[in-house]
Amino acid sequence: MLNHTFTAVIHREEDLYVADCPEVGTVSQGASIEDAVANLKEATELYLEEVEYKPDEKSKSFITTFEAAVNA
Repeated sequence: MLNHTFTAVIHREEDLYVADCPEVGTVSQGASIEDAVANLKEATELYLEEVEYKPDEKSKSFITTFEAAVNA
């Protein structure tokens, strides 16, 4: 079994944190950031047991930021 690093994008929805893995398409949630990431890890591992996943370094996700004008 190999370990692979995936991206977790996290945002808050009301009283829960939602975690999304863009490389695989799995999503989970939790009461804390740590819970959301742990649940996402479990969901991703379960998903990957069912599909043939081949990591592609060319399509590896990355996170960046940008600025946009907002009318205040």
